[in-house]
Amino acid sequence: MVQIKTPEQIAKMREAGLVVAAIHAATREAAVPGTSTRDLDQVARKVIAEAGATSNFLGYGGFPATICTSVNEVVVHGIPDDETVLKDGDVISIDCGAIVDGWHGDAAYTAFVGTGHAPELIELSRVTEESMWAGIAAMRNGNRLVDVSRAIETYIRRQPRPATGKYGIIEDYGGHGIGTEMHMDPHLLNYVSRKRGKGPKLVPGFCLAIEPMVSLGTARTEVLEDQWTVITTDGSWSSHWEHSVALTEDGPLVLTAPDGGRAKLAQLGVTAAPDPLA
Repeated sequence: MVQIKTPEQIAKMREAGLVVAAIHAATREAAVPGTSTRDLDQVARKVIAEAGATSNFLGYGGFPATICTSVNEVVVHGIPDDETVLKDGDVISIDCGAIVDGWHGDAAYTAFVGTGHAPELIELSRVTEESMWAGIAAMRNGNRLVDVSRAIETYIRRQPRPATGKYGIIEDYGGHGIGTEMHMDPHLLNYVSRKRGKGPKLVPGFCLAIEPMVSLGTARTEVLEDQWTVITTDGSWSSHWEHSVALTEDGPLVLTAPDGGRAKLAQLGVTAAPDPLA
């Protein structure tokens, strides 16, 4: 059953989303060679504390940190530690969230550490991010959940193939509803599955965390012995982008983007909803 939010509840989610945006800004600045992933977690903890918010990652199913730090072939759910020290040429995806007055925000981004990254890695991140925005632009009143999945997959499939031969759209993980919990119905695939049907109709108050994960090789993953860290089975590097988005009477509002998604959506011919906190 999909939780439909009121405008007042969406405003609370926007508050949580702005905390997540602040975590992104702070960790992106700190993600430099010589920094450990635990250092990045400490940066995130400070932002959450200063905002008077709560982490929705820490303790979730026993997860021991406030952010996921997924480096290179790690797709999602990497656990911050002292041993993983970023070096020149690494790629890191940071996933994090926050709770304000019981309402959740959740978002992820991919960053390049230092310099010397291969062009196909830079293109991988671009393709993943742009596919996310294609999915966000498909959040329109009257569309179905499958239309978001189709927009994500179509964007990726239409891109020139990388030197590795293909982009792997990760199959085992996807987006989700969000609101009074971080993970709620419906589950959002990043590709179209005939078995899943069209899914629910998108109506005002519908909120989704849209998060494509794409590799430079396989779509298959495995979980390491820590029961959290997810890697590609062929060792190919990956990218992960995510935003929490609310559909309103006036269109989509990107809850975890500082500008509500206005600038990027305008490039796609979509008008973002007014920011309830403006």
